[in-house]
Amino acid sequence: MSRSPWRGVLPASSSAVRSTGLRAVLALAVAAGTTGCVVLPAEPPTEDGAAVGQAPERFTIAPDDYHVPYAGTAEDGRKFFLSEELFDGDSAYVGVFLWNADGTFDEVQVDAVPRAEGLPPGQAGSSGAEDLVEARLAELGEYVLEPIEVEPFTQDVDGVTFGWNLDQYEDGTYFINVMPGDFIAYYEPWDGLGYDT
Repeated sequence: MSRSPWRGVLPASSSAVRSTGLRAVLALAVAAGTTGCVVLPAEPPTEDGAAVGQAPERFTIAPDDYHVPYAGTAEDGRKFFLSEELFDGDSAYVGVFLWNADGTFDEVQVDAVPRAEGLPPGQAGSSGAEDLVEARLAELGEYVLEPIEVEPFTQDVDGVTFGWNLDQYEDGTYFINVMPGDFIAYYEPWDGLGYDT
């Protein structure tokens, strides 16, 4: 039987454990109240040791068959993410985001392309710029599609913000979303295996 890491939630089938756990928490609260100290439960660290709710210095982008078809390592060792779905209002872009081999930001290459007809406002979709995508991929040399661990960044190009923007909701939850278009958002555990669209 394998054990999953603590997530702060007990399985629904463990009513006896919940009841025992609740009694233990209540006993600790009563003991703390009578001794004049306050005990706050600490959040456990994530599997990589980072504190829960801490802004990530790095996150993983993993290629998939949906919004992330092109992420990996270029022939020169740089990490890359290429998208033809970037958009800002009525404008669309093919963008290549590049990081050095160590995952630090290097540069953004952007080409404006026509936005695909029929796409609803605010929705990402293929720009239909396959020739440009193929040309940008060829510039990478022999590349490998694979998960990459990189730092978030943003860079303005002609008044439009491009990159992976680190931000925080009012409840303290951090997220990293692609710009422009905001059609991919990663959250903890920052492993690239799931994202919101």
